[in-house]
Amino acid sequence: MTTIGESISRVRNALKAVKEDAFLTDRQIYFVISKYGKTLIKREDNQFRLMKISSIFRVMPYLELIDVDKVEAGCVGVYSGCYFKRSKEKVPPILDGMFGPLFRTVSSIDGSIEMYITDPGTWVSITRSTTFKYNKRPYFWYLNGYIYCPNIDWDAIRVEAIFEKDVPSCDTDECKLIQDQPLSIPEYLFAEVEQFAIKELTMIMQVPTDGSDDSQNVLR
Repeated sequence: MTTIGESISRVRNALKAVKEDAFLTDRQIYFVISKYGKTLIKREDNQFRLMKISSIFRVMPYLELIDVDKVEAGCVGVYSGCYFKRSKEKVPPILDGMFGPLFRTVSSIDGSIEMYITDPGTWVSITRSTTFKYNKRPYFWYLNGYIYCPNIDWDAIRVEAIFEKDVPSCDTDECKLIQDQPLSIPEYLFAEVEQFAIKELTMIMQVPTDGSDDSQNVLR
């Protein structure tokens, strides 16, 4: 899969720009690529294509859970037998598709038990159904940047989604540089993304520079 650094180089080469150009930074190029990539991904979500492309999803292998009050989780209609787990920290922003946040899977950390997405109101309705006691499905919902899990007692979960920001990618003890991380845009969309990016960046390059600081030319 194309890395972030390779995608920046492709666009830069197409623009016939050089990396030492203080006005057109790697950060600017990546921002424009990401912007159009997100727009086209939302379009593709309406065509039910994305879930088949595993390479565009990033994984948080261990998202720690803590206990929280049911009111915080938005589940105000449940008065008994309702316990909650919530992600200890906020999840990095997740890209919205046509039908909500673009999760691929939320599961137990070993991936053996997949969870089902819902919302607080639907969860309340589920708990009030006559067949609820036979329902063994684990559920979750995404609210205010947190993931809530109303009917599990796990210490952590595994999350696979399309994140708006880069999620640290670590192999053993060392984390990959941003430039070496995979670009979360389907390969078949990149030519179209590239066209939009080149058009916008060409306009930016035509604006006279005011002596921008070249130290921002590197992604951090």
